[in-house]
Amino acid sequence: MQEKSGIPLPSLRRLPFYYRRLAEALQQGLAVVSSEELGAAAGVAGAQVRRDLSYIREEGRPGIGYDARALASRLEEFLGLVNAKEAVLVGVGNLGRALASYSGFERYGLHIVALFDQDPAKVGMTVGDRQVLPMTKLTSLIARLRIQMGIITVPSCAAQDVADLMVGGGIRIIWNFAPCRLVLPESILVKNEDLAAELATLSHHITHRTQMSH
Repeated sequence: MQEKSGIPLPSLRRLPFYYRRLAEALQQGLAVVSSEELGAAAGVAGAQVRRDLSYIREEGRPGIGYDARALASRLEEFLGLVNAKEAVLVGVGNLGRALASYSGFERYGLHIVALFDQDPAKVGMTVGDRQVLPMTKLTSLIARLRIQMGIITVPSCAAQDVADLMVGGGIRIIWNFAPCRLVLPESILVKNEDLAAELATLSHHITHRTQMSH
């Protein structure tokens, strides 16, 4: 699959791993990072790193590596990390609260500015420094603040209705944690995170490795 930017999707998905390693290197005071080090962060060989970075016109110095600060800056620009991104989150259960409280999003410029839930018992409660709002305010807030991204952490039976409300308010990107497929216009970018399916995959690997060890 090829992105419109000209970079294959697998390569695009590895770039944040490279960026994370670069950020760690800069914190450690390192000026140069090799392709092998970057590859270790994403589970690929150094040659694959060099191919991936060639899509964003970045080349290291043979036998030396990449300028950590320069490459980090280029990745920040390419991935849009220099621009703050605001999002709303619907579904303040355990997963929703965990995502709303996760400070690691700040590194990637993501700010969850408002939380919503249809449960009257949760409306008005505080998560971090944000108060949970009723669903009746969702569409108007999205439109008023021109929010582009919505995060869905509700049960699957409610996900489609939530997505429709988000799109009605102007949301163009949805990060869906509900275990279902959403039916939305092609212009809406949807990233599905099916945690149950991922757990099933991990369970298979655990079972397989256990059997191999006996």
